Order: sequence, then structure tokens, then C-alpha cells
Amino acid sequence: MNLFYTVIRSIEKVILWFYPPFKRLMPEQTFKYAATGGANTALDIFLYFIFYHFVLNKEIVDLGFYAISPHIAAFIMSFCITFPMGFILAKYISFPGSFLRKRIQLFRYGLSVMGSVLLNYFFLKLFVEHFGWYPTPSKMLTTLIAILFSYTVQKYFTFKVEIKE
Repeated sequence: MNLFYTVIRSIEKVILWFYPPFKRLMPEQTFKYAATGGANTALDIFLYFIFYHFVLNKEIVDLGFYAISPHIAAFIMSFCITFPMGFILAKYISFPGSFLRKRIQLFRYGLSVMGSVLLNYFFLKLFVEHFGWYPTPSKMLTTLIAILFSYTVQKYFTFKVEIKE
């Protein structure tokens, strides 16, 4: 576990090195969330692109009992990697002061992510299948919508901190 915390502190130091120019624009916590969330989101979009174009080769995934469109399958695949990464970054860097237990945080994080998943699913279906937009730009716009939802839920619900008066 010592290596884990060393890596976490190193990531935090790198993020805080970039913070001074943004100090007037946003609080440190918001900047940390933007940096960690932005990095995780960039990874998500990169993985989505790779899975959609090269792993799935833009083909439907036939499970025998159900067929999954390639843009949804790529979303599921990238999600399996970015979900745990996002939780770790949020818990240990963006919102380390939460008084809630880890399992409660993980459960609440799961709920907030499920909200984001539903938003992703709905908007990807809407943009790609109904509007006929390209999948990768559709994923990028969908991600922006999910980020607004996610930050609000994580700050005030998942990693809630005790307010001192």
C-alpha cells in the first residue's frame, strides 16, 4: 500500500504544480477534480476510440441471445477500465476529506456512475442512432453532459464532507 500512496501523492503534486494560474478562477478541489476527471475522461475517449475502431472493428457484438451495437460495446469496455480509475482518483485526490466510509463512498460512486452510464447510453443512442452523428464526437458531447452531472453528485453526495460552522 505504501507504493499506492506514493503514486497518489505524486499525481497530486503534479496536479498542484499546474494550479497557481487557475487559483483565481476556481478552488483547489475543483481544479483537482477537473484535472483527475479530465485525465480519466481523456483515457475514456481514447479507449472508446481504440475499442470501437480496432478491437470491435465497428462490428456488432453478437452474444447469441442479444446483439450489442459497436458504439455501446465500446462504451462498456472503456467503462470497465475507467470506473475503478475514476473512483481512486476522486477518493484520494479530488475529495480526500470525506467523512463517509470507503464502502459507502464506493456504493454512492457506483450510483452516481450509473446515472452517468444512463446519460451516456441515452445520449449515445440519441446522437448516433436517431440524429445520425458520428460515434466519437457523439461520445465527446455525451461526456460533457455526464461531467456536469457527475461533479455535482460526487461533491454533494458521494464524497460529502462535514460542514463546520
